[in-house]
Amino acid sequence: MTKRPNFLFLITDQQRADWLGCYGHPVLKTPNIDSIAARGKRFENFHTAAPVCMPNRASLLTGRYPSRHGLRHNGCRLPLSANTFVDLLAEAGYHTAAIGKSHLQPFTDMPPMGKTHEEIAQQKEAWKADDGNYAQEEPGRYTSDGRYEFKTPYYGYQHVDMVTTHGDRCGGHYQQWFREQAPNWEALHDDANELPHTYTCPQAFRTPIPEELYPTAYVRDRAVEYLNGRVGEDDPFFSFVSFPDPHHPFIPPGKYWDMYSPDDFDLALPYAAHRNPTPPMRWMNANLEKGGGQATPQTAQMLTDQHLKEAMALTAGMMACVDDAVGQILEALERNGQLENTVICYTSDHGDYLGDFNMLLKGALPFKGITRVPFIWSDPDDRTAGTSDALASTVDLAATILDRVGIAPFNGNQGKSFKSSLEGGENVRDELLVEFNDGGTRLGFSKPARVRSLLTPKWRYTMYLDQDWGELYDLIDDPNETHNLWDSADHFEDRARLAERLTQHLTAQMDESPAADRIA
Repeated sequence: MTKRPNFLFLITDQQRADWLGCYGHPVLKTPNIDSIAARGKRFENFHTAAPVCMPNRASLLTGRYPSRHGLRHNGCRLPLSANTFVDLLAEAGYHTAAIGKSHLQPFTDMPPMGKTHEEIAQQKEAWKADDGNYAQEEPGRYTSDGRYEFKTPYYGYQHVDMVTTHGDRCGGHYQQWFREQAPNWEALHDDANELPHTYTCPQAFRTPIPEELYPTAYVRDRAVEYLNGRVGEDDPFFSFVSFPDPHHPFIPPGKYWDMYSPDDFDLALPYAAHRNPTPPMRWMNANLEKGGGQATPQTAQMLTDQHLKEAMALTAGMMACVDDAVGQILEALERNGQLENTVICYTSDHGDYLGDFNMLLKGALPFKGITRVPFIWSDPDDRTAGTSDALASTVDLAATILDRVGIAPFNGNQGKSFKSSLEGGENVRDELLVEFNDGGTRLGFSKPARVRSLLTPKWRYTMYLDQDWGELYDLIDDPNETHNLWDSADHFEDRARLAERLTQHLTAQMDESPAADRIA
């Protein structure tokens, strides 16, 4: 095929890899997403560059790690000066669109944990202030009637339909559309009008908002409209379709609320399954036993088995809603005759502990529940179903997409194209780096956690800044990461070797851009 392909890039929020039918989930049914895998390559060992929303989404676009691109943790922002692979696609003649959640800039107006707006204003920084427009995702842009005119290009996107935050009360263009569609929108947003239910899991809320007005439906319909609008156009398109679900709170709408029952789920990996829990795990367990809550609604916590099964059932309902939306988007793609020249990708920005060791949500502990995410690539040049055990990262996506269309990545890109793995060739990675930087102090740490992990097919080696403990797991003998070998005398040699390899990765964290243009 000589014509440059279109791209339909589907991404969810906070979905671990094993929560799809095609990845072997024993309960959840996802026939439409599975259909992408049935005509594409499904990756078994795909990981995030950072297991939290904003940093990993920025790594996806830039092909760079958070310590390089600058969006280090949630609440930071991706510099507008950052080059993205979407910029390069647009320069090459692609029409580019972001539909749904972007989250490259903060979408709240709240200060970070432990600080006030006044303290932030008084703080001097190492870099002079960047006066660019970093408020386009903030709620104040969407309070008026009509539609906020988004200033584009936005990190390379020429068309933007913005959805911000999570749950049934998302912001952005969705919020403006919702107010137009629902004259009783204030009543639908009133907690007093929650529909009756028996769930007691934290953040379980039965929304009165009907399915057709729920954010997933908005993303679906805007994606279909965009695909319909590209029919007959000569320029190829790159469409980034981003669902805010199944990220908490747990609020599947309508029929999806009771599509699954907590009784359908088992807690396969309870806290007791870990042989020597780390200090943050012990802290969370003690917090559960004394009835402590969360520092923020986004903070990881341990819960009872029943609460976790409830969270699983509601997450499954949210995923079923997303799967139905994906099915309608795929139908539009096929109906329009665009399928025959469109690469379809499916992934998530990070996972969720979702019961592992009785934990929920995500945080500083980089277990595979939050670092391993689904990734499927269905290419018009080869729709044969297959799987790959290639080790790959979100940071590799920019290089791979550009490689597929014959565009060289920009200087400073850190990712590696895994196009050869898609074509049945050699794998390009023996190991990869995962970063985590917290934006606040929690989980028993005395200051915001700084965490670096090295992943190989056999090992997960993790260093925590200024801690006298770490993590070492043999992923072949112990795939569920239940026995930390950090203090094992039999593994000191392995630990030393992996420490050296991690040091090599950290030594490479010098920005190669901009390149020198003189000798001296």
